[in-house]
Amino acid sequence: MTVHPKFTLSVQGMSCASCVGRVERGLSSIDGLGDVAVNLATESAQFSATPENVAAAVAKLDELGYPARTQKVTLNIQSMSCASCVGRVDKALEAVPGVLSVSVNLAAETATVVYAEGVTSVQDLMKASADIGYPASIAEAGATQDRSERKAEEARELAKKMAIAAAFALPVFLIEMGGHLVPALHHLIASTIGQQASWVLQFVLTSIVLFGPGRAFYTRGVSALLKGAPDMNSLVAVGTGAAYLYSVVATFLPNLVPAEVRAVYFEAAAVIVVLILLGRFLEARAKGRTGAAIQKLLGLQVKTARVLKGGEMSEVPIETLAIGDVVVVRPGERIAVDGEVVEGSSHVDESMITGEPIPVAKSSGSAVTGGTVNGAGGLQFKATRVGADTTLSQIIRMVEEAQGAKLPIQGLVDRITLWFVPAVMMVAALTVLIWLIFGPDPALTLALAAGVSVLIIACPCAMGLATPTSIMVGTGRAAEMGVLFRKGDALQQLAEIGVVALDKTGTVTEGRPELTDLVLGEGFDRSFVLARIAAVEARSEHPVAEAIVRAAEAEGLERLDVEDFSSITGHGVSALVEGKRVLVGADRLMAREGIEIAPLAGEESSLAKRGRTALFAAIDGKLATVIGVADPVKPSSRAAIAALHAQGLKVAMITGDKRETAEAIAEETGIDTVIAGVLPDGKVAALSELKAANGLIAFVGDGINDAPALAHADVGIAIGTGTDVAIESADVVLMSGDLRGVVNAHEVSRRTMHNIRENLFWAFAYNTALIPVAAGALYPAFGMLLSPVLAAGAMALSSVFVLTNALRLRRIRPAMDETRPEVAVLPDAAAVPAE
Repeated sequence: MTVHPKFTLSVQGMSCASCVGRVERGLSSIDGLGDVAVNLATESAQFSATPENVAAAVAKLDELGYPARTQKVTLNIQSMSCASCVGRVDKALEAVPGVLSVSVNLAAETATVVYAEGVTSVQDLMKASADIGYPASIAEAGATQDRSERKAEEARELAKKMAIAAAFALPVFLIEMGGHLVPALHHLIASTIGQQASWVLQFVLTSIVLFGPGRAFYTRGVSALLKGAPDMNSLVAVGTGAAYLYSVVATFLPNLVPAEVRAVYFEAAAVIVVLILLGRFLEARAKGRTGAAIQKLLGLQVKTARVLKGGEMSEVPIETLAIGDVVVVRPGERIAVDGEVVEGSSHVDESMITGEPIPVAKSSGSAVTGGTVNGAGGLQFKATRVGADTTLSQIIRMVEEAQGAKLPIQGLVDRITLWFVPAVMMVAALTVLIWLIFGPDPALTLALAAGVSVLIIACPCAMGLATPTSIMVGTGRAAEMGVLFRKGDALQQLAEIGVVALDKTGTVTEGRPELTDLVLGEGFDRSFVLARIAAVEARSEHPVAEAIVRAAEAEGLERLDVEDFSSITGHGVSALVEGKRVLVGADRLMAREGIEIAPLAGEESSLAKRGRTALFAAIDGKLATVIGVADPVKPSSRAAIAALHAQGLKVAMITGDKRETAEAIAEETGIDTVIAGVLPDGKVAALSELKAANGLIAFVGDGINDAPALAHADVGIAIGTGTDVAIESADVVLMSGDLRGVVNAHEVSRRTMHNIRENLFWAFAYNTALIPVAAGALYPAFGMLLSPVLAAGAMALSSVFVLTNALRLRRIRPAMDETRPEVAVLPDAAAVPAE
């Protein structure tokens, strides 16, 4: 009888014995799980199972509504050099019991692992990685900073190794290749030191190159080969080792090699190491630049802040700031943490957070964001978010998570590269065998050259770098433009959508009603009328009333005293203002009070057709005005929707407002489809209808009452406020607060996916095309055989090409010009929201 190991899961949400019973029955129903024991006191479930069944147990607990507690850790992984390494690390970590998901990133040299709490530990994960030859450590906070510094140090170390290798390889290359190319040099060497001494000198110099700067290829490559998991280092070690050993035999045991094929390939082995070190150097330097966006974000974090306590001001480290501390900011200084202004006024440049170029006015009560730059005024603000809770810290965390994500397109790459290196070694062996059997003289020499060329040229570095480097650069550039990809797969899906569905209030429109029209009756003055209407409406809490009061305040009108206020349900309001009776309400109120509205009835009808909410006002029994109140369309909405159309997307709007209002907004902004009169819980059904007709769909909302719709859409895009970025239900968060961010997000997604496809095409086409060339496919027809040295150069070029191509994404510009006023649409109105 097989005895399975026991596992213990930490279970959430159990509150009584019936919960325990449900969990026990659910787990017991899984084939392969036995000895199930659930403990309410310790909130745990113990069972015996095969390691593979732990994931099934976790899934069952989620299904039952009692999820297992999980942990997430990011590990720095050393020694990964190609896509095959990624596959092996991924496979080793997935095999650890309790691991639920793994995402290994070659460009960032990290592995992000989600595992069930209590089943395994971080130490187990690090051991699993180290056991297969890839030492791991926990990536602490600031890992991006550490990685950038590590890659810079690695680049410096590789440059040093490359310089040493080149210094010793150059004489070998000149002696051997120079002798072939320049007959006089060959005769000079033969007549002075002689061929044998020349070969011994090459042996000494090449040995220094291989076992000095190139030693890592052999220590890592041979170790991986002996474990049955060859990687790129193995290909280099076998290829250069074969050339070197053949040359050693030809030099010191010449009788073992037929005279007609007695030659040395020391220069090939030495130059290959130099070229691969050059490729690694360029690769390390480029990898360091892929994290440049986060480096910029990290650079926004200040080190110290001035805190005011008891009338005394002192400079303290940023880490010691607490919520409630009053921080003093001088002109031109960077704001330390998120807070609320308590004293002073200034303009703050928030472009590094929101992407908006125009400084924002700040005064008492305004919110400020850590990392932004104060203008010419002085501010004092109370800290409201510190440490990891600040907006900037959240942005950095989101970008790092997105950069470490594995896109669906990467799955195919991983499956191919896991067996790619062993397949290449088999092809190289087969190549040597075919040349030995069918090749012309000198068959052994040609077989060796072809076999080494196949091994070197087929290193799958470019395959492993193709996707993660583009993701890192693309999501980093997006963050600089105020677009945060919270989930990596949204980057791929956003490029594939066919329609963008928009919430109306706060997305297309400003989100709060404004007074748009005040058409006066005969004999009335605007200030006189507006001051009295505002005085009455100040007693009401209706959104329309708030819009009227704000308009009066904006015009600097005096707040008048009100007496005898009354609200007439379904009609309007009434009050005495400075002894005059003021009525504000619908036409029904005027009819009830016997006030003739005919003089302004045409204006009221026109306002309604334009999507305004129209109200009448009368003073002492005379019709004074008809008022138009609306939720204005954001200035950028029309241009943004036109830009989405230009990108080939359809645009729909889902709103709770009545159809007339929605149609007015759609006509004004160019929206294609309108779904009106929808309650918040009906938006999910509306999205399903749109998806059925148009394919993948993105939904854009404000992230507050749109959470179900954001979660249901293929890509949920939340419009942030510049500070509120922790919107859990969204896949993408826009910091700028308007639809231009949607255009930019789609542009980044489209360009990044195009870049990934270019990289993958290059990586796969390169290997597919050049392996046969390296094996000698052109020799029968053209007498051409690829030199191992050229193969090494081509292999290094492949990786550098992929990295350089990915870095082009740093040059992405916003799809919309946010500084030109002509791209904006003047504010117009839409009726007061029903959402």
